[in-house]
Amino acid sequence: MALTVNAKSYTLDTYPSAQAAAYVGPAHTSSVKDDLRVSRVMPKPTSVFSGVNRQAFKLTRTHTLTGALTTTGESITETSFSIPVGTATADIDTICADLGAFIASAAFKTMVKNSVISG
Repeated sequence: MALTVNAKSYTLDTYPSAQAAAYVGPAHTSSVKDDLRVSRVMPKPTSVFSGVNRQAFKLTRTHTLTGALTTTGESITETSFSIPVGTATADIDTICADLGAFIASAAFKTMVKNSVISG
């Protein structure tokens, strides 16, 4: 199974566990990382709470650096979700849409590029 992210195809590399999958992207080589990892933790219900579904996504890329002490470095981006069991699908769609809009916003890009938190 392949995942397409921003017109890039990530192909399945391994299943590090029953709850995770690792993919490699088009720029991946033996010395360059272009990796996407997805994982989940199933809910652990109790007698008074149905639990939460947890999903995580990690993107790791190797970059050529300029003006730094080393010639290469890795960017690591992680996103995680903790969604209570029973949350309506429409509510999950809204959370995903809001997160996508925030990541695409100028404020988010400024924060990541310049370590500036807009208030």
